[in-house]
Amino acid sequence: MSFTSLGLSAPILKAVAEQGYQTPSPIQAQAIPAVISGRDIMAAAQTGTGKTAGFTLPLLERLSFGNKVSSNNVRALVLTPTRELAAQVGDSVETYAKHVNISSTVVFGGVKINPQMMRLRKGVDILVATPGRLLDLYNQNALKFSQLEVLVLDEADRMLDMGFLRDIKKILALLPKQRQNLLFSATFSPEIRELAKGLVHKPLEISVNPENSTAEKVTQWITAVDKKRKPALLTHLIKENNWQQVLVFTKTKHGANRLTRHLESEGLSAAAIHGNKSQGARTKALAAFKDGSVKILVATDIAARGIDIDLLPQVVNFELPNVPEDYVHRIGRTARAGNTGQALSFVCADELQLLWDVEHVIQQHIERRVIEGFVPVNELGESRPIRPLKAKKPKKPKKPKQAKVEHKDGQRSGENARGHQPAKAQRKPANKKTTGNSANSNKNKQGKKPKQNPSKGNANNNQAQAKKPSRANSRTSKNQNR
Repeated sequence: MSFTSLGLSAPILKAVAEQGYQTPSPIQAQAIPAVISGRDIMAAAQTGTGKTAGFTLPLLERLSFGNKVSSNNVRALVLTPTRELAAQVGDSVETYAKHVNISSTVVFGGVKINPQMMRLRKGVDILVATPGRLLDLYNQNALKFSQLEVLVLDEADRMLDMGFLRDIKKILALLPKQRQNLLFSATFSPEIRELAKGLVHKPLEISVNPENSTAEKVTQWITAVDKKRKPALLTHLIKENNWQQVLVFTKTKHGANRLTRHLESEGLSAAAIHGNKSQGARTKALAAFKDGSVKILVATDIAARGIDIDLLPQVVNFELPNVPEDYVHRIGRTARAGNTGQALSFVCADELQLLWDVEHVIQQHIERRVIEGFVPVNELGESRPIRPLKAKKPKKPKKPKQAKVEHKDGQRSGENARGHQPAKAQRKPANKKTTGNSANSNKNKQGKKPKQNPSKGNANNNQAQAKKPSRANSRTSKNQNR
């Protein structure tokens, strides 16, 4: 099968040929005709299989015809979870739209919003965006959706993992109901299927690989090493094998910075990319890594699905991820588009449980190799037998919280006036020296002298009341005197 049999027009086929592609990948072969025909689709494919082109090419084909976009409007919206992935999709759109009259732009946070608003004034055919910045632009009246024809959710499972579900629901409520919906994800988890219920209509489901499977052309292996010797091992492997381009994954931002400083101290060119870096610094580091001026890029999982580099030969898991599914996306940065690559992981004794989780998710044991001079003092335990994956049960909906009963204005003071006492006061033991009633004890607290004998006190009160004339009687006597 060739791209010419998928229903693409000559200008788009010319752009594809210029990139050196002749045969579509399995996800492209199934998705492209379905998208061109206008169907909703749910597509699951592992990273590196060409699914970006699987929706970019037919999207350009569809938008080549139709009405011209008006000011601040968009005809197709592509939502992505990270800035790097948004930039990658934007580059793909520009590459394949070279010979067609289709406008596009990319918007995401971390940079000034005014230039993005200026680009949207004329309207764009394809807008690639992260959810947060998209809502910011809409709230500032810089964006309209009255002409929207197609919605694409790229890496939908990652967006849910990153907590974008609420933003996605807000965005869906703003869009026209009559539209084509394309959902691309690495997995069809129960959460993804729940999201799809209110999104796609009679979708075509496409799944070209088993869930969480790794690319066949990636050579995976691990080596056991003590935690403190990991930086020295990485330096040794890079110099010994003369690696020219290495993507290294760490779990934390501080760990990425620390490792980068170590590599630079060893005379190796390295750069770090993570969430604390400005967007300008992240873009600069990624560009330097792509052109070869930086040999080692140290990244956190923010880059696991946002780096698309042709012929990337090595990926190193300096630390195993806490989420085992992220292992699949990390090593998917190599062996892309049918090429080969290797992915190695440094595993210390403390990470044995993480190794078990990874091997359980990918349903295979990873080859172990020993590096001479780096045999660990703390031995790494054996792998567990591979148990079959169980189907995940959908999460039960949370019960709504009962509203707290609040006191109305004056309610508490009214209760106090009626003799209501707080719980602490009720538990406080009575004063043994006080023999009067509760009213007298309250007077004690206010600093007044207590009545020694209740009966005498009552008699004195009666006498005082008898001596004291009422207001009505006093007025009568005054009038009579007048």
